Amino acid sequence: MLNSVRRALAIAGGASALLLAGQVEGAAQDFEWQGVVDRGDAVTVRGVNGRIIAREARGGRVTVEATKTARRDDPSSVDIQVIEDAGGVLICAVYPSRRNRDPNRCARGRDYEMNVNDNDVRVDFVVEVPSGVELEAMTVNGDVEARGLTADVKAVTVNGGIEVESEGVVSATTVNGSIEARMGTAPSERLKFHTVNGGIRLVLPRGTNADVDIETVNGHIDTDFPLTIRGRWGPRSASGEIGSGGPEIELQTVNGSIELVRG
Repeated sequence: MLNSVRRALAIAGGASALLLAGQVEGAAQDFEWQGVVDRGDAVTVRGVNGRIIAREARGGRVTVEATKTARRDDPSSVDIQVIEDAGGVLICAVYPSRRNRDPNRCARGRDYEMNVNDNDVRVDFVVEVPSGVELEAMTVNGDVEARGLTADVKAVTVNGGIEVESEGVVSATTVNGSIEARMGTAPSERLKFHTVNGGIRLVLPRGTNADVDIETVNGHIDTDFPLTIRGRWGPRSASGEIGSGGPEIELQTVNGSIELVRG
């Protein structure tokens, strides 16, 4: 991993322990990082304004490209920070901090802090993920798209749609946008697929055993799987078991239909 840090620092032209303001020479709004992440570890990308697109890497290296654009503010005011740790690699778009407020910081979990302070810079990420490496893609204003991946994927946005396809286990949440998800591995723990304004289409592998809790307000429910009802059943809500039952899969929306498809 040390070599990848050195390469990233060389691109950024910096010498700090963390990679800040990584720009490709001659294009201040662009960033590129390459490195190795072990199988079973994760590539985590955290943005605010901008989409995240992920696809399978042709080789064994992770590649992350970011393009920064803006109408009003300076794209170079937003740094791209890379942190390599025991869980894999974490990459964040870091906006300038405001005085007298908690500083913005790239971190995992509750230690993450980010406020754009009306900065209109948009950062679009393109990520190439090798076989066996997990992906966590999180943004606020932008779509998340991941196709052809082989390990688990977690996709989160607020204002944007989600399209995820992986041989692993998938989870997805948004508020304003639809969710289309296909997973190749049956879940071993609870999964959530939540939105407010948008439909949900979930493709599960044949032979899946799970408990499902499905609910919509303005929409309908379709399922390819026979359900053993263990609670409610109706055109807008259902609770039951697929196969012999198992981990819970929760699918909820307000304005949209829900479709459960057997892959």
